[in-house]
Amino acid sequence: MRAFIYTGGVICPENITEHPKADELRIAADSGYRNAKRLGERVDILVGDFDSLGEVPRDAGLEIHQVPAEKSLTDTQIALELAVERGADEVILVGGLSGRLDHTLSTLYILEDMKERGIHGYLTDGQSRVHYIRSSSILIARSAYKYLSVIAADEQVKGVSVEGGKYPLKNQTLRRRLQYAVSNEITGNVAMISCRKGGLFIIESRDVTP
Repeated sequence: MRAFIYTGGVICPENITEHPKADELRIAADSGYRNAKRLGERVDILVGDFDSLGEVPRDAGLEIHQVPAEKSLTDTQIALELAVERGADEVILVGGLSGRLDHTLSTLYILEDMKERGIHGYLTDGQSRVHYIRSSSILIARSAYKYLSVIAADEQVKGVSVEGGKYPLKNQTLRRRLQYAVSNEITGNVAMISCRKGGLFIIESRDVTP
């Protein structure tokens, strides 16, 4: 089952093409409720301490999980746990890439947690779309996202290759402290990114005019 988790932060609604089907689960993490509504989406479950959202909505059929403000997990992490409990094996995270840097980094590493647990999915806010791979490969189709960046998530990531990009890589080692595989572009219909050992964030992005 696929689930959508809507988080806080700025989104570009006009650029978000990912929308749930009628039978797919929709969870909002705190102020992510507003982002879901901006996208015209119904919310099935609302979770959080509601420090960002403020007044809790009372939509018909809305399941509410209020948690203490002092907690070990972020609202987005709790939303992921709920999604897994309800049977999700694929999760699309919407939002979470702007605002407080600590929350942004935490949300990015949720993708690594998902991969370790065998949950497929990615993160998008309309300006960027992020996948995570570990010692594997992924195909990225050419789209409205102009740029393609490959970011090392580990101290060293070995055997990194990018095929189908303006700046190809072949069997390179990327290091977390020196990121140079940034702002590539897909030249054909698709690019293949692979790594032999380690974790990579695959980031598609576009410029957004203020």
